[in-house]
Amino acid sequence: MLGAARATGDVLVFMDAHCECHPGWLEPLLSRIAGDRSRVVSPVIDVIDWKTSQYHPAKEPQHGVLDWKLEFHWEPLPEREKKVRQSSISPIRSPVAPGEVVAMDRHYFQNTGAYDPLMSLQGGENLELSFKDTRAPLDQEATLQNKVRIAETWLGSFKETFYRHSPEAFALRKAVKPDCTERLQLQRRLGCRTFHWFLANIYPELYPSEQRPRFSGKLHNTGLGFCADCQVEGDSLGCPVRLAPCRDSREQQHLELTSRKEIHFGSSQHLCFDVQREQVILQNCTEQGPAIHQQLWDFQDNGVIVHILSGKCLEAVVQQDSKDLYLCPCDGKASQLWRFDQVHTVDER
Repeated sequence: MLGAARATGDVLVFMDAHCECHPGWLEPLLSRIAGDRSRVVSPVIDVIDWKTSQYHPAKEPQHGVLDWKLEFHWEPLPEREKKVRQSSISPIRSPVAPGEVVAMDRHYFQNTGAYDPLMSLQGGENLELSFKDTRAPLDQEATLQNKVRIAETWLGSFKETFYRHSPEAFALRKAVKPDCTERLQLQRRLGCRTFHWFLANIYPELYPSEQRPRFSGKLHNTGLGFCADCQVEGDSLGCPVRLAPCRDSREQQHLELTSRKEIHFGSSQHLCFDVQREQVILQNCTEQGPAIHQQLWDFQDNGVIVHILSGKCLEAVVQQDSKDLYLCPCDGKASQLWRFDQVHTVDER
C-alpha cells in the first residue's frame, strides 16, 4: 500500500513475489486499461512446479471464481462466456480477479478506495477488489479476519450463507465484530450495486439453493405483448409496476422469481414485488415477519402468477395511457398470462 500511495505512474501492477514474467506480458494489460480506465485486468497465469521447476502452460481458458467460503478458484469458462469471445486471444471476463498479478489505473484504484486499510494483504483482498469493481493465504487467522470484513461489508443478507459454510468465521464474528463503517460509507459514496446484483448478473452459478432464481429475465405479458417495468429512474422504492415495451438492455426489466417465491426487481436496490391496495408496487424485500407474506408469488404451469396471501392473480390492467399491474380474481384471461425469459437450475457451491 505504501508503494501504491507513492506511485506516480498511470497504472499500478500488484504482483506476488513468487511470480515470474514472460517478455511482452505487460503490453496487453496496458492496452485493455487504455481502452477503459475502470478495467481491472490480469494476465493468463501459468504454473511452475515448485518441486521440479517444470513449466505448465494453461491448457484452456479459465476465469476466477469464488465459493461460499470466499475461497478463490479457477474454473473453465461457461458456455455463455465462450460465445462472446471472438478469438482465442479475446479477453476473458472474470467474476473475481486473482491476487497474484493484477493491474489497474492508479487514479481509479485510489478513487474507489484502494485496498481496505484494515485488511491484511494475506488472502481475500482480491475478492474485496473484485466486489468493489463489479491465493494461498500466508496467515490463516488474518485471512479469516479479511473474509469476515468482506462478508460484513459486501455480502448484505448473503453473509449468513457465508457463515453457514464457514463456522470458524462465524465464531470469529461473534467474538470480535469488525468496524466496517468507513467501507460502508465508501459503498454509498460510489453507488455500489448489491451482492444480489453481483449474483444475478456476474456469477449466477454461486446462487445459494434457498435463494437461487427459478426464473429470470424479462417478465412478458403474453396477452398484451409488453414487459413488467418500473419507469421511475433512480430510487424505485414504492414505484408502481406496469407494462412497457420489452427491451433487453433495460435493467429495470430484469426480474427474478426465487425459490423463496419472491419476485426480485433488477436494480441495485434490494426490492421485491409487493401489494398496496391491490396494486403491485416495489418495496424493500422482507426477510421475515408478516410482511413477507405480501411478497410471495406462485408461478403456475399454465402461466398465471398467483399472489399466495390473497389467492388472486397478477393482471395487467389497461387504463387510459398506462398498463398497471393489479391483483384480480383469477379467470385465465390473456392479460393474466406471463412468461420469463429464462429457467434456472443451479447447484449450491
